[in-house]
Amino acid sequence: MHIRPFEPRDSDAVVALWRARGLTRPWNDPLKDIERKLAVQPELFLVGELDGAIVATAMGGYDGHRGSVYYLAAAEEHAGKGYGAALLAELERRLTAMGCPKINLLVRGENDGVLKFYDRLGYERHDSLSLGRRLIAD
Repeated sequence: MHIRPFEPRDSDAVVALWRARGLTRPWNDPLKDIERKLAVQPELFLVGELDGAIVATAMGGYDGHRGSVYYLAAAEEHAGKGYGAALLAELERRLTAMGCPKINLLVRGENDGVLKFYDRLGYERHDSLSLGRRLIAD
């Protein structure tokens, strides 16, 4: 798998991957998420490409205090091959180079397989609640 920055031509394949892996929600327009990400730290939006096809994605951010990870996914037919871990490692490398001391990420509580994935990679579970408020309706 070749890791590279997202390019606008990847949009349809990326959104299809996110939908197939259950990462999208009706209240979030994934194309608007992509558009917004391309305006802020686009170098932290990565795709994994294999034989010309997008097989994995990761979107990161750094606010000067903590890094964040979103939309980390590998296509179902490529799950368990290390592609997600490779993208996460590259994102961690890029965030570290920016001076980022720590990464936070969110996983839905019912997503046991993904929680185990992060456990294996050394991520710690914290007893925290995620709060949010929509500022701009999609």
